[in-house]
Amino acid sequence: MRAPLPDALPAALAAACLAATCLIAGCQAAPGGAPAAARPAGTTAVAGSRATAPAAEPIARSVPVRVRIPAIGVDTPLMQLGLAADGTVEVPPVQAHSPAGWYRDSPTPGQLGPSVILGHVTVGHYGDGVFLKLSQLKPGARVVVGLQDGASAAFTVDAVRTVAKDDFPTQEVYGDTDRPELRLITCGGPRTGDGYLDNVVVFASLSTAVHTALPSSEPSGES
Repeated sequence: MRAPLPDALPAALAAACLAATCLIAGCQAAPGGAPAAARPAGTTAVAGSRATAPAAEPIARSVPVRVRIPAIGVDTPLMQLGLAADGTVEVPPVQAHSPAGWYRDSPTPGQLGPSVILGHVTVGHYGDGVFLKLSQLKPGARVVVGLQDGASAAFTVDAVRTVAKDDFPTQEVYGDTDRPELRLITCGGPRTGDGYLDNVVVFASLSTAVHTALPSSEPSGES
């Protein structure tokens, strides 16, 4: 199943939309949607409709190297993800202790727009994935992203949604916003022989940014 393609998406973004709507192996394919760093032509920016408090001011671009979600025990380095040869969004490798990954054509965390981080819920015969408990997050939970320049961008969860893969809210997830936001995506819902039927999407907005480095390992991927 594929994510819907908004009419206004330009061809380059429409190609990215052709990714299937959940993660490979334990999830079986990549999250659907158009990973867009800029607002698609002819559309209107989403004005942070999910948060109840004003978001913090945008910060300078810096590649994310680690993400912590204390409420569900996540503390993982971040690799970088791009597009595969077939135009679909890459996902982290299916292996034991596979990290989460930041889609490098989305804004870096804390920049204007939605920064996108993907992680497995399960990793085939290796067992649980890094985002196993993502669906258990509640509004108000804190997500802290460590950046390569030593800053930390803290986000507050605004909403957690489980969406059917054949009704993936592409524009809401990947469309541009007028403030710094974060999207965390994994698979969820019932599992069949072909994988999970749904995606879990966390919507969060920037609350604070400080120049205090998180303890972290060396970043994965290119900078």
